[in-house]
Amino acid sequence: MTETGRLEGCILAASGAKKPKLVLKNARIVNVFTETVEEGDIAIENGMIVGIGAYEGNEERDLKGMYVCPGFIDGHIHMESSMVSPKEFERAVLPHGTTAVITDPHEIANVAGESGIQYMMKATKDLNLDVFFMLPSCVPSTDLDEAGAVLKNEHLKSFYENDRVLGLAEMMNGFGVIHSDRDCLEKLKEAGSRHKKIDGHAPMMTGKELNAYITAGIRSDHECSDMAEAREKLARGQWIMVRQGTAAKNLNALIGVFEAPFYQRAMLVTDDKHPGDLISAGHIDAIIRQAVRLGADPIHAVKMGSFNTAQYFGLENKGAVAPGYDADLVVLDSLQSFQAVQVYKAGKLAADHGILKVETEDAVVWPDEIMQRVFHSFHMKPVTCADLKLEIKGKKQRVIDLTAGELITRERIVEWKENPGYAPGVDTERDIVKMAVFERHKNTGHVGLGFLGKYGLKKGAVATSIGHDSHNLVVVGVREEDMVLAANQVLKNQGGLAIALDGSIAAELPLPIAGLMTDLPAEMVEEKLAEMKGLLRKLGISEEIDPFMTLAFVSLPVIPDIRLNTYGIIDVPNHQIVEAVF
Repeated sequence: MTETGRLEGCILAASGAKKPKLVLKNARIVNVFTETVEEGDIAIENGMIVGIGAYEGNEERDLKGMYVCPGFIDGHIHMESSMVSPKEFERAVLPHGTTAVITDPHEIANVAGESGIQYMMKATKDLNLDVFFMLPSCVPSTDLDEAGAVLKNEHLKSFYENDRVLGLAEMMNGFGVIHSDRDCLEKLKEAGSRHKKIDGHAPMMTGKELNAYITAGIRSDHECSDMAEAREKLARGQWIMVRQGTAAKNLNALIGVFEAPFYQRAMLVTDDKHPGDLISAGHIDAIIRQAVRLGADPIHAVKMGSFNTAQYFGLENKGAVAPGYDADLVVLDSLQSFQAVQVYKAGKLAADHGILKVETEDAVVWPDEIMQRVFHSFHMKPVTCADLKLEIKGKKQRVIDLTAGELITRERIVEWKENPGYAPGVDTERDIVKMAVFERHKNTGHVGLGFLGKYGLKKGAVATSIGHDSHNLVVVGVREEDMVLAANQVLKNQGGLAIALDGSIAAELPLPIAGLMTDLPAEMVEEKLAEMKGLLRKLGISEEIDPFMTLAFVSLPVIPDIRLNTYGIIDVPNHQIVEAVF
């Protein structure tokens, strides 16, 4: 059918001149324009909503007064952080009412460069879930990071020709923007000249620095920690992305954003989500559910999880239950529990009571370049105890303290203390473990050494190839022998997670796709993750800390206050390397 013919059929069905293909009868419709609930039928033809009112269809389904709202849209996510392939990600989120996501593939781009972006675009092209892209702006995140690739503006330009590319993703290098770094400016200018969106990432930025950052054309931010920060950014014209992910949970602090007038320029995002959270708790529906429990107006929350996101990104046919909009719909039991009973994608039943009704076939054939860059991404020598030797230059020890529910870290200075039986500098009584980050992309041999606090680990070691955003090999532990064992197991598996305890591998999860993902079903991945997290709880890590997701951000040198990567300890506000012991 031609596009003209398709449109003609939709108009005839809307006017009543012919019966629509499908009519959802007796619905309570969430109207994002009037912010009311209206009763009526929803007429659908050729994947489009063509009418609201009283209709008879070739096929009719009686909703018996259940609520219908637009399909949910995640405005900022790194799909790679789910640790499952895009097909498995779709299986996890579609039954929860998510019909579209805007993803930033900068995780896999930091590992495999342009080949990583191409992998994600090919792997998502034929999904039932709509996957749109924002191009990675910071690969590596700053000049104080060491990734598997360097993406300049010239490497990104050709991707803008793809209709699914909506703009430039989170500009993490705030220091570079406000100091007119040439690479940052070229990427900003390119996106702006194409009238594409530019997303922000500016935690705790304020005053004139914030003015300079927004002047560069950066129109959103997902890093607000409290209402004062959100109000200032809203007042300067930015859209606020309320983030509730696996590690970073900002919803409680930002519940005021759901109130007038703020909610009109706000949207819901997850940023990073583990498979267990997606399967059991949910996705955007889970954020809405929790917001409503905290007192948010449910229709405001629905708008933030659908219509507002579509409007910000220019997805003009998404985000509303109205004529001319895509028939991406969620049937809900109520506006309080927000349980998705059915999900429709382009007018077809995609999920029913949590069971996926559509399936995407595995038909992608990977070019050699993608196979080499994505599926063989480790290039480093095995780790030895000698690699963990830290030069002691003084009696003061710098500790990177985690913050529960946040990505922000704090610096703690303590007196240096040796503890027999532990790695030098480790002190479980003061909640201090050793940390190392090994460069794993180009066999440079670089390793950063330091100390992590408030992680809770009392025994053993944890290693992961998920270390935002450069995804080098991160390992923490109490004894160096266990640290070496865990690190080398991840290397052997071409990526993943490993726990070593008392000289042996206690648990592991291989992630051979760029060291970030696996083709295993999401349920199997979650089962293994739950087992590993349960073990780490027994080894001292509290419920307030996600032992893998939180650890994954400790090497990202663009979030205050202090980080550790292959160059050493990074003082983020001052953009400099500092000593672990001084």
